[in-house]
Formats: sequence, C-alpha cells, structure tokens
Amino acid sequence: MSTSLSWLRRHERGNRVAVSFMVWVATHLGRVAARALLYPICAYFLVSSREARLSIRVFLERVLGRRIGWCDLFRQYYCFASTILDRVYLLTGRYDLFEIDMRGVEIVTEYLSRGQGCLLLGAHLGSFEIVKASALTHTRLDIKMLMYEENAQMTRDVMRGLNPAVADAVIPAGMPDTMLQVKECLDHGGMVGILGDRILGPVQVTPCTFLGKPAAFPTNPMRLASVLKVPVILFFGLYQGRNRYQIHFELFAQEVAINRENRDLELQRWTQRYAGRLQYYCQLAPDNWFNFFDFWDEQSYASTQVDLDAGACVMGRADPPQPDLGRPPVQD
Repeated sequence: MSTSLSWLRRHERGNRVAVSFMVWVATHLGRVAARALLYPICAYFLVSSREARLSIRVFLERVLGRRIGWCDLFRQYYCFASTILDRVYLLTGRYDLFEIDMRGVEIVTEYLSRGQGCLLLGAHLGSFEIVKASALTHTRLDIKMLMYEENAQMTRDVMRGLNPAVADAVIPAGMPDTMLQVKECLDHGGMVGILGDRILGPVQVTPCTFLGKPAAFPTNPMRLASVLKVPVILFFGLYQGRNRYQIHFELFAQEVAINRENRDLELQRWTQRYAGRLQYYCQLAPDNWFNFFDFWDEQSYASTQVDLDAGACVMGRADPPQPDLGRPPVQD
C-alpha cells in the first residue's frame, strides 16, 4: 500500500478515556482550560509521531519555501488539535464562542433559493465542521457529508455521543446505498459535502501538479460530479487562531462535463483545476493542512495511465502561479 493510502490503515492514537476526559474538560471547565491541555498533548504527538512529523515538514517547506523548525511543526499540530476541540462546541450548539467571517456565502444562498442541490467540494484543510455548522445556522441548509469513517471510529462515537444528530448528517462512503442517499439529498435541494484530497483506492487516481511537484489526486469527486450533473462549490473553513474562522465558498463549475472519448484526460484536467485551487488556499493558511502523510509519494501516481505532460497540454495551466502570501499568524 502506498504512503498516501496508508491513512486508511492508520488507527486513531490515544484512547477513549483520554478523549472523553478532554470532552469533559471542554464542556465543564470551558474552552480556555481545554486549550491549555492541548500544549502537552501536541508536544507528545509531535515528538512521538515521526512519520507524520516528517510529512508535515515536507509540506511546510514546499508551501513556505524555507527551512522548517520545531516551532513551525508544533503550530501545525496545535492548529489541528484546536479545530478538533472546537468540534465539541459546534456539536453542542455553542456557536456564540466563535467569530466567523463568511466569504462567498451568496453563492450557496442563491442555489438554495432555487431549490438546486449542489456538491460541496473541500479538502483536509481547516475545519469542515465549522462550515457545516455555519451553513445550518445562517442558511438552514440541509447538508450531509459523504465520508469514510472507518479509521476514526473512536472520535466518531464520542462526537455522536455529544450530538446524536451528527449520524444523520453523514453518508458513509462505499456502502450499497451511498449513491441513493446522495441523490436523495440533492433532489431535495440539499448539499452533499465531499473531501477531494485523499485516495480511497490505487486505481482511480490522476497525477496533478501541486506545490510544484506531481502528486496523486483521486478522480472520484469529478466522476461523481459528472454523473450527478449538479453545480460544484468549493468550501474551506480556515482556522485563524483563537476563536476565529474564515469560511470560503467558491463556484468551481456549473457542471463537470466529461467527454467519454477523452475521459482520462478530462478527469485530469478537472482534477488539476481542483488541485490548483487547493494550492491557493493552502498558501492562504498553511497551518490548516491536516494530511499527516507523504502527499507526494511517487508510488501512488507512478502507475496511473494519464501522462502529466499530455494532460497539461489539454488543460493548459489550472491556475496562474499564486504569490507567496506568507504564513498568517495563528494566535494561541
């Protein structure tokens, strides 16, 4: 199994008692006390998770273009842990604890007013929970997440204990009735969120340029969009420190049309476009990258059938090079 597929076989670290204790601290002693506990927790995982640490170092060096120190790595872990902690408050309806800056929400409300279902396409960048909570609060939108939960059963169970309705908001990937549930939600004017940056199988991938080097991206999101023929909206809930989030919605395509005669190249073209926009948002918030594995693992794209150069000729550049926006401060 390639490195970028290894996340599927990784089990959660920690134990249910420790997670339950953190939830108790968060709900009974408050967010300040819970965030203070994140310092020793993050320090432990930073020191003990060598593979994840090295992978994050590679990402940060590519996105920032400089050498990475221990403080940079710790900030990445702390940002990730902060968004996980905030899920406790979001699931218990404590939206008042957060300052949320929503950008492009008019795109969502326009489709909502028409009763038009859409695919929301995101990534493991920032918090999808803050996006879901904000959409429910500000637009009363019916939104479900299509996701793979098998490697995070402990966290899933704890979160469902906080809010049993979270189970109804998830469509499990790979089940016999998955497509039926997706279509039912869309037909009722709802939105289905998917994360397009992790590989679920070694076959349905295509090589894309990401932060200057080829990386394998799954083609399943574009295949799904082309079958459903609904608008696709990008979404990213970027954590900006303390209690602040910035949510971005961006229209990706009115419809993802795939010509069967050039299916592989067109899948590469659409996926590269997604990779280009993901790169842009990574540059906006490098601390929000939560893929703790080797994203540029050569084994995962070496066997794909689409030639990267040929795909680039068909599609042109996915996006113009984005300026280095620097590393926004994440305040503790």
